[in-house]
Amino acid sequence: MAARHRAHRRRDRGVSARRPGRDRRARVLPPAGNRDRVTGTPPSAAVVGGGIAGLAAATALAERGVRVTLVERGDALGGRLAGHRVTLADGSAATMTRGFHAFFRQYYNLRQLLRRADPDLRMLTGLPDYPLLHREGARDSFARVPRTPPFNALGFVALSPSFGARDLLRMRPAAALPLLDVRVPEIYRRLDGTSAHAFLSAIRFPTAARHLAFEVFSRSFFADPAELSAAEMALMFHIYFLGSAEGLLFDVPAEPFPQALWEPLADHLARLGARVRPGTAAERLAPADGDGLALTTADGARERFDAVVLALDTDGLRDLVARSPALGDAEWRARIDKLRAAPPFLVSRYWLDRPVAGHRPGFLGTSGYGALDNITVLNAFEGEAARWAHRTGGCVLELHAYARPPGADRAAEQRLLLARAREVYPELREARVIDERHAWHADCPLFPVGGYGDRPPVRTPHPAVMLAGDLVRSTLPVALMERAATTGFLAANALLARWGVRGQTLWTVPDRGRSAAFRTLASLARPAYRP
Repeated sequence: MAARHRAHRRRDRGVSARRPGRDRRARVLPPAGNRDRVTGTPPSAAVVGGGIAGLAAATALAERGVRVTLVERGDALGGRLAGHRVTLADGSAATMTRGFHAFFRQYYNLRQLLRRADPDLRMLTGLPDYPLLHREGARDSFARVPRTPPFNALGFVALSPSFGARDLLRMRPAAALPLLDVRVPEIYRRLDGTSAHAFLSAIRFPTAARHLAFEVFSRSFFADPAELSAAEMALMFHIYFLGSAEGLLFDVPAEPFPQALWEPLADHLARLGARVRPGTAAERLAPADGDGLALTTADGARERFDAVVLALDTDGLRDLVARSPALGDAEWRARIDKLRAAPPFLVSRYWLDRPVAGHRPGFLGTSGYGALDNITVLNAFEGEAARWAHRTGGCVLELHAYARPPGADRAAEQRLLLARAREVYPELREARVIDERHAWHADCPLFPVGGYGDRPPVRTPHPAVMLAGDLVRSTLPVALMERAATTGFLAANALLARWGVRGQTLWTVPDRGRSAAFRTLASLARPAYRP
């Protein structure tokens, strides 16, 4: 047992100490604490929620000797990246998930988590390009764009057909100055009161370039740009473009999420002695004797823990707090109650009887095709889909539509989405559908205009209760899956520090503009921004 824990410590130190990417300006955040593991009787911790944030928190705690119980209301781990087995109409076994996700190279902390199960990240494979297509014919690519700022921005403008001389003359560079030096939380003070749509309009980007180069960021939040905080979009632009030298190309899992990511991580937790309980919903949380907490699950079981991490989605957190009247103070509870989910999104997956043309990319972002936001040719990179396509001569196509109306006619939206995809890839107009699966969800956090101040941070009024997830407010330049992983580790680190134990070393992209000249220009827009 001792030898096994020493091996885990060696592996974790190696993961944390190595520079996580190519960017020499990546920022390292050493943890507090002076011991590698808890001593004496190990404390107990419950992690509620088995998505990325919960898995990060559970892993960091269990590796330091904490007795961890991870409860997840769903039947499988992964949260919004979970999956389940299905049997297709032709008898084939397949895995249905909630859709394509890009694992960018600047997702340093998420990658540290995945390295626990796969130190060399062999489960990920890189896509050679991330093309963006507008219906009017404009097409952008990131394959040839330099990765290091500011040459990436200059290269994008030079290579993009969306920028003409007249378009460049019409732009308002002064309106874009806040993008040159993004800092958290300052960017929220400057831009949180402005919508992404208003911010983009103020810059006067060419219409096609605006759709292709900017709204792709706002769509990543599953929200309409008119409802999304411009601060969130500016932060995304910093993380992926002007603030990082990792570039905009990304990796994807080489097999479905459960097999590639979550099942290996569950095995890692089991080897550490953690209890993983899928299919177990948290019903109520209340202070218990001493400084402990009592967690009651939906089956009526009640168990005491020394600490709890709540790594739930928006509705799950709000509902659990509402059922736990003794948890937190009035101000914190009101803040939780204000949280809202983004509008519904649709993931449609089709198993078709003929292939797409050989030159089609694995992933294509689209604009101007109605609700269709992107097309994924899953068999271009995922082993399970590739094996099905090879055996049948067909293809596996996945279509996404974000920010759909809550009362949308789902059947009609699904039909229209496939029609739009066939417009983009006309070789599929006569393709027969072997099987189809559709997933509608509305559980991604909404980051509305002016909402940053109401979002809860990792720490709560109870010193032994922490929050984690992409809905949580952070002072680090992280977003989406990386925010989930980072806040999961931050929650674990805060608890470990209480016990004098050193937590997870974290990395982020630079926390300010990379260029002194750009920072000087950005200062001209301070202290306030007016679109």
